[in-house]
Amino acid sequence: MNRLLEDPSVAPYELLVGRDALRELIAAELDRIRAADAVPPFETIVRRLVDRAAEHAAASLHSVVNATGTLLHTNLGRAPLAPAAFDEARGVALGYSNLEYDLRAGERGSRYSHATELLRQIAGAPDALVVNNCAAAILLILDTFARDAEVVLARNQLIEIGGGFRLPDVLARSGARLVEVGTTNKVYLKDYERVLSPRTALLMRSHQSNYSIEGFVDDVAPSELAAFGRRVGVAVVEDLGSGALVDLRDYGLPHERTVQDAVADGMSLVAFSGDKLLGGPQAGVIVGTRAHVARLRSNPLVRALRVDKVTLALLAATLRLYAGKESRESIPFFAMLAQSQENLRSRARRIAAMVPAAHVVDTEARVGGGSLPQARIPSAGIALVAAQPDELAARLRRGTPPIVARIEQGRVLLDLRTVAPQHDDAIATALANE
Repeated sequence: MNRLLEDPSVAPYELLVGRDALRELIAAELDRIRAADAVPPFETIVRRLVDRAAEHAAASLHSVVNATGTLLHTNLGRAPLAPAAFDEARGVALGYSNLEYDLRAGERGSRYSHATELLRQIAGAPDALVVNNCAAAILLILDTFARDAEVVLARNQLIEIGGGFRLPDVLARSGARLVEVGTTNKVYLKDYERVLSPRTALLMRSHQSNYSIEGFVDDVAPSELAAFGRRVGVAVVEDLGSGALVDLRDYGLPHERTVQDAVADGMSLVAFSGDKLLGGPQAGVIVGTRAHVARLRSNPLVRALRVDKVTLALLAATLRLYAGKESRESIPFFAMLAQSQENLRSRARRIAAMVPAAHVVDTEARVGGGSLPQARIPSAGIALVAAQPDELAARLRRGTPPIVARIEQGRVLLDLRTVAPQHDDAIATALANE
């Protein structure tokens, strides 16, 4: 038992599955050996045990090395958190806090105040509210303003997001009735004017997540729609999806509409995610006018959708990092964007020097998370030619730590733009063992 627990191939699984679970796996393997006719070599026992421990670990939540080149990988947890934000939130998580307590007044306070002022400052909006994800934000808006009423939305924005969730279905579940306007490629202001009625509760815009429409197209400018809404007395809401708070052109990417753009255009309410382009924890953020946000706060549904103290602490700590470019680039998403391709090539050459079968290659990374679907980011990494690339990729995923790569042109490709430099040695070791 002790020899197996201390074996270099087995010992790392103690962190992944726990010592007690690992001892149970070893005990079960020893029972199988005792019941067999012959005792296999020790190396065979270790290999069997590692395979079973890897299967056990795969069933639980733990960290992986993202070598896919997709920065905001939905299946891998989207945006990694900034260490500084995590450290700041740690104290709140481990002890008591002033979550709903006003320290100056010595009485009950609001849990939302801890992030509201930061959001106001950064977004330039009069007020803000945080719920548990962007879908919840949209549901709250629809339930508050459009239950048993009509919501007008252009046909080119009838999106479906990951997991098969469709915006029209969310509208239907909220009790609102969808009124579609325009066509897939052409939408005009007159289309909105034509359907306006006493039953119209909201005019809505939605981010075209994971796709773009190009060619023979026309659309209503956001500022034009907002002005129309003010003129007819109907609130205009924008589901901005990923929620950029800075101009991504600073990092060589195409312009992605920012929260500040939407606020400046006069949107009544803007909803966006906290765990994508913002670089924080999963949350749904709503910014907008004081009157509209006040109505949201008064909806009893807010309690069902509220976020916990750790999420609020992480979000507030992440927002504080937006004070300057240097602090912002301590957020992993921006740190990954800021890496030069030459720096990535240098890291790849260092790994390749330790792995004779590896080749340094230039690659293209992607933002992911429903943002900038056509954008490609010049990157670099390691490629391995394998007779059965699917099996090699599977073995890397079963390793310690698990390494998730992609297969491209029959090769297993590890894109270093999404790999933290401290994981380079783990990749080199895993590849050298193949």
